[in-house]
Amino acid sequence: MVKVMKNDTLLKLQNIKKYFPVQKSLIDQLFVNEIDYVRAVDDVSITIERGEVFGLAGESGSGKTTIGRLAIGLEDLTEGKAYFDGMDLGSLSEEELRKLRRRMQVIFQDPMASLNPRMSLGDAVVQGLKIHFPERADEHRDMVLSMFEKVGLTPPLFYLNKYPHQISGGQRQRVVIARALITLPDLILADEPVAMADVSVRAVLLELMAQLKEEFNLTYLFITHDLATAKYICDRIGVLYLGKLAEVSTIKEIYQHPMHPYTKALLAAVPVPNPKKRRTEPMPEGEIPDPINPPSGCRFHPRCPIARPDCSVIEPQLRELRKGHFVACRYAEFEENR
Repeated sequence: MVKVMKNDTLLKLQNIKKYFPVQKSLIDQLFVNEIDYVRAVDDVSITIERGEVFGLAGESGSGKTTIGRLAIGLEDLTEGKAYFDGMDLGSLSEEELRKLRRRMQVIFQDPMASLNPRMSLGDAVVQGLKIHFPERADEHRDMVLSMFEKVGLTPPLFYLNKYPHQISGGQRQRVVIARALITLPDLILADEPVAMADVSVRAVLLELMAQLKEEFNLTYLFITHDLATAKYICDRIGVLYLGKLAEVSTIKEIYQHPMHPYTKALLAAVPVPNPKKRRTEPMPEGEIPDPINPPSGCRFHPRCPIARPDCSVIEPQLRELRKGHFVACRYAEFEENR
């Protein structure tokens, strides 16, 4: 019997870690006894309230998608705890976790890759109903048509027997959204949900997701590499760098008072629709380091414009420097007050 604690926290990740062992050649396996690990996620704690849109932002390789997969039980934790609605996902059996899947759904980045090209759109969306609501089989068709209409695929009958290659990219993404919502979940993991869409369609899809959030009382874990996108849908955001949180606050606070040098660099990279405006902020040099051998101390220090000698030795912890604003930088407040 799983103990359930009802509260306003829907998802809680507590000091989670995920290390992937590195595959080595046969010769290395024979002569090297040590196992190397990719430290994809390294001691991250996040709490998401019901009805909240929490964003994860960072460069490719920062661990955003891995955290999302850990949050809904698609990956096993190396260390730490993941709680969904008070239930410890690590303590659930496969059957218990399968039943819980109805309440945790995913909107994938690439709809063409996540939709079966040999399956009609109607068949793709109805699968969730067949698995979780088999007793309502006579209602499945009407439920799919209703969901198509809610996500803007109208007239819904026109799309029911279409195949993914017969519709546009924006329409395919609406189908993926419909498939995620068809089981009436509580939590949606939105993994770069508009990255593959045309720029002209992205705002429409974000507006649709915001409307559906209100209609279905959804909670989003929204993964993005683009802070400009996060601005239009997220309530709070966590900025990730090399498997660790660099900064966490409300999206408004992050935009108005960014404190971590990495966050400032991400914001400086957001395009501004003004050809006369030029960037004045220094951009970090180099690329994100190897997660197999991350830098000692602060992981951002090799690229940081304000790094000091002890940054390579002492690892910074998240500190609340403003109300609800947490920063993992030992010198962020000094730079802020300059």
